[in-house]
Amino acid sequence: MPQPLRYGINVSLDGCVHHEAGLPPDAESMAFWTDELRRSDTLLYGRVTYELMQGAWRRPTSGRWPEWMDPSEVAFADVMDPMRKVVASTGLDAVNWNAELLRGNVVDAVRRLKDQPGRGISLGGVRLPVALAAAGLIDEYTFVVHPVIAGRGPRLLDGVGLTLELIERREFRSGVAVQRYRPAPTSVGDPR
Repeated sequence: MPQPLRYGINVSLDGCVHHEAGLPPDAESMAFWTDELRRSDTLLYGRVTYELMQGAWRRPTSGRWPEWMDPSEVAFADVMDPMRKVVASTGLDAVNWNAELLRGNVVDAVRRLKDQPGRGISLGGVRLPVALAAAGLIDEYTFVVHPVIAGRGPRLLDGVGLTLELIERREFRSGVAVQRYRPAPTSVGDPR
């Protein structure tokens, strides 16, 4: 059985997914994202998200996390840093940080990746998930909805039509709501 591909992202009430559009992370949301990472053993990103995450969460050459990081951020970084990363990019010639490049047709390559043994693949980003959702490859969607109207920026899965089935909902003290979905049998591109 293929390992699950899980897409998780922060999103504003108006559907914006720009990484600066939500509330600043707090200990509760960082603990949530840390637990989400632990559900998978592979991270799948496009170039932009990979470079963003590497800049924020890669262990410095000194071996010590920066002093500005609070304990919840250190816990997140401690889980993310050693994880396997797979990067879908036509613009990069090489990657590091426990990463490998995904070559060829991205949909076919992700199908092969899902067929490898593992606990799951955690997908992040904005553009790559659009292609994978349209192909029916995403098994679970986790939207961390912030009580913010961004008014600008890229939109969540812009151009993809899906019908989703709610499987979990919870709220944080900050007003953030986590909504977890799986594709409904009637979804566009759903292989069931």
